Amino acid sequence: QVQLVESGGGLVQAGGSPRLSCVGSGRSFSTYHIGWFRQAPGKERDFVAGISMSGEGTNYADSLKGRFTISRDNAKNTVYLQMNSLKPEDTAVYYCAAGRYSPSGRPSDYDYWGQGTQVTVSS
Repeated sequence: QVQLVESGGGLVQAGGSPRLSCVGSGRSFSTYHIGWFRQAPGKERDFVAGISMSGEGTNYADSLKGRFTISRDNAKNTVYLQMNSLKPEDTAVYYCAAGRYSPSGRPSDYDYWGQGTQVTVSS
């Protein structure tokens, strides 16, 4: 089992570049693929990016390629989401999740979820 805690959200101006962190508890963190998802008010939870256990494999939502970058440091039990050139439509609660399948875009492939961190982008 792994517990996840996200941080790094807040109010950001359009064009800003915040970095979100997802810290996992337990020694098994490096045995999980990690995904980032986001959910805007009244909308479904959408896939943002995923990273394999080792960090060598990554996967991105097509619409976010080139602006967002996922990485991980297993020594620190942490996965990062670097977000660049933010737009008001990026406003959402951002969640990280852990799963044992490939870093897919399907929420159902993930077993553990964090509580989320709010990112609000002002124009």
